[in-house]
Amino acid sequence: MRFDTPLVPARLIRRYNRFLTDAELETGEIIKAHCPNPGSMMGLKEPGLRIWLEPNDDPKKKLKYGWRLVELPDGHWSGIDTAVPNRVVGEALRSRAVAELSGYEGVRPEVKYGTNSRIDFLLTQEGLPDAYVEVKNVHLRREDDWAEFPDSVTARGAKHLGELSNMAAQGHRAVMLYLVQRTDCARLKMAADLDPAYAAAFQAARDAGVEMLCYDTVIDRDGVSFGRPLPIAATPHN
Repeated sequence: MRFDTPLVPARLIRRYNRFLTDAELETGEIIKAHCPNPGSMMGLKEPGLRIWLEPNDDPKKKLKYGWRLVELPDGHWSGIDTAVPNRVVGEALRSRAVAELSGYEGVRPEVKYGTNSRIDFLLTQEGLPDAYVEVKNVHLRREDDWAEFPDSVTARGAKHLGELSNMAAQGHRAVMLYLVQRTDCARLKMAADLDPAYAAAFQAARDAGVEMLCYDTVIDRDGVSFGRPLPIAATPHN
């Protein structure tokens, strides 16, 4: 996935009201930018961080910049746009780059299923069980090279795990794919201290036959690409 417009650097002043950001461009101009992330953004919203913004000249948009990346130490990056993972995974599924799901040709996004839910992707292929794939954005890192999910309480996320468990019970493939939008992580675990209910739901879904996948991303100022598989902790508490 490539950005539509070349990104410009800035210094973060503050992120507030969930979807708004004040930043200072290299010219010294103070601007307001859209923050496409309703989560806690723990560790990625501290004032003074070097961030990268995507400008636009769309007359329909009130804000002329959108926050896309955080520049991390040692040349690493983190993406903060929660819409990016579905775009990246969608491209990977259609090009059959997800090894565990490469046997599927049909890729349909946003299909209704379960109880008032939509699956991110429904995969179909003659001779194979339908595969229901849910995608989660991961960009929390607190220790060593562990990526963690979630970064705040997510009842909706726990519901998705329950829906996937139901699909598995009906004989379908049910897949939770965690996409790590950071380049400084090498493994994933559940943040049980931040959301014990989600960690419990994760374990229950895994026991029910939901396939848990994790992949990292390749990130630079041009875009975000699907990366390599990462291991997931055997239990939510590892």
